[in-house]
Amino acid sequence: MRSITIAVAAAFAIVVSGTVGASEDLAKSSGCMACHAMDAKKMGPSFKDVSAKYKGKSDAASVLAAKLNEAKGHLKVKAGAGDVGTLVKWMLSL
Repeated sequence: MRSITIAVAAAFAIVVSGTVGASEDLAKSSGCMACHAMDAKKMGPSFKDVSAKYKGKSDAASVLAAKLNEAKGHLKVKAGAGDVGTLVKWMLSL
């Protein structure tokens, strides 16, 4: 039983790490990295700083998605609405 639990945990870790990498690639291809970095301020705040700012807020994903989709307090983004949702979930997971 213990080996099954370990195998499931390992498989989950592999899937999650692939998703994180894919979302970082999406951020790069969507032009986010021109103004933001993972953990250092550029023109805009780092992704980790944004994540920390919104941590624990129940409406964080919808607020951030609205800012990005409607260009309110943020430049217009190249990513479509679905990709914005993916990027927001990724950013909030950091």
